[in-house]
Amino acid sequence: MKKIKKALISLSDKRNLKNLLKTLTKYKIELISSGGTYKEIKKLKFKCLEVSKYTGSPEILGGRVKTLHPKIHAGILSKRNNKSHKTDLTKNNFEEIDFVIVNFYPFEKTLEQTSNHIKIVENIDVGGPTMVRAAAKNYNDVTVITSSDQYDELIAQLEQNKGFTSLSFREKMSLEAFSETAYYDAVISNYFNKIQNNNFPKKKVIYGNLIEKLRYGENPHQEAGIYSNARNLDIEQIHGKQLSYNNYNDIFSALAISKSLPKNLGTVIVKHANPCGVSIHKNNLKSYQLALACDPISAFGGIVSCNFKITKALALEFNNIFLEAIVANGFDAKALIILKKKKNLRLINASSFSMKNFIRFNSANETILTQSEDLKPFTIKDFIIVSKKKPNKYQLKNLIFAFNICRYVKSNAIVLASHDATVGIGSGQPSRIDSCQIAIDKMNKFQNIQEDVVAASDAFFPFVDGIEKLVQSGVTAVIQPSGSIRDKEIIKFANQTNTVLVFSKTRHFRH
Repeated sequence: MKKIKKALISLSDKRNLKNLLKTLTKYKIELISSGGTYKEIKKLKFKCLEVSKYTGSPEILGGRVKTLHPKIHAGILSKRNNKSHKTDLTKNNFEEIDFVIVNFYPFEKTLEQTSNHIKIVENIDVGGPTMVRAAAKNYNDVTVITSSDQYDELIAQLEQNKGFTSLSFREKMSLEAFSETAYYDAVISNYFNKIQNNNFPKKKVIYGNLIEKLRYGENPHQEAGIYSNARNLDIEQIHGKQLSYNNYNDIFSALAISKSLPKNLGTVIVKHANPCGVSIHKNNLKSYQLALACDPISAFGGIVSCNFKITKALALEFNNIFLEAIVANGFDAKALIILKKKKNLRLINASSFSMKNFIRFNSANETILTQSEDLKPFTIKDFIIVSKKKPNKYQLKNLIFAFNICRYVKSNAIVLASHDATVGIGSGQPSRIDSCQIAIDKMNKFQNIQEDVVAASDAFFPFVDGIEKLVQSGVTAVIQPSGSIRDKEIIKFANQTNTVLVFSKTRHFRH
């Protein structure tokens, strides 16, 4: 146990300070502070010694140098049971500082409020993190607090121990302090990498706030949590039981597809991170019905993501099938009354969600793969019509729609589409021809489409057999990336069968 005699306080976030000061004063803890914090403490009518008077050195460089002084850091870093340290303090007329309460200049908040580089740089805290690191290093003798969220626990500790703190408490606060400084430096590092367009620096620092500790991971024996660079997610759960690891994975997969569709248009049904039905029909109710018709069996227990607001009519349709979650750009009052009758059904408002072109991470065995997101919007200029038969406007629209969905399907991926909706999806097969067969089988099982079927492949057909199987099933137009040494054979086959063939200039694997 360590008695706190002297505390240094320097805060950007001055919330909930009064109750803390009452407790510190109660146990006769001497207060030292600077700048705005000193003024706030005096305003609250508590005794406090200004840092400049404590050190004998004025604040200089417009406030850049306040606490960067040997008297401050020697007082924090000195080991109480080290004779040499005690001698050094005595020689220099320095005193021990037992308690550091510091939070940093709001760098993240500044990034949200301005793009002015000079203002941003001025909000990089130097003295605060330096004091926190010193106190955290010397946790055996010094208590460090870095957030107003810790005040209640600190007050309870002081009350319970009559002005003392326990070693276990100080060690815990040290851990949180080092996490805070690491996070703060990571945000700064990533900001400078961003303005330099350096997505792959020599040392990559990943940071995040714990949004939620999940019940378990993909399986019950695995631990899991969800982190975000922001303080919260861009989605809001408004009903239902806690989201699981798998739910989040499916929700973000569904949203990635939804946000690639035309604004306020489109329904996506996802199961195990793969779409099993998508439609961009202009009628929202019809859009959902078409998406469901693509594979109603796989949709059972899936997640529906609607790029629009849910109405009563849609809510009644949703009641006809078991769903894990419904994601939408809001829900009207009548729809909520209907959907909330299912206690476990998760309702997610994603009206504030947008796909950002950040770096995507994949990890295994403490190794991290990184890449930019595949968010390239498609235009006609991204494709080349290579067959003699040219697609009509309607066919081309369906081909590009199918190709867009295809890039969100686990490779090898085949998507069949007709009338602004998917009608068959084959995903995740080592053989592309197997994916073709699965997509065809799905279409034949659930649909009764005799014409206007188009097909998309996420990569080129290495042999004619894949496109041949599609054409034999009734496909009249195919879109695929170019790049095979047998591209000429594929084009020749398309011309022989009077099939529209369109090449994409880029491939879109999703592994």
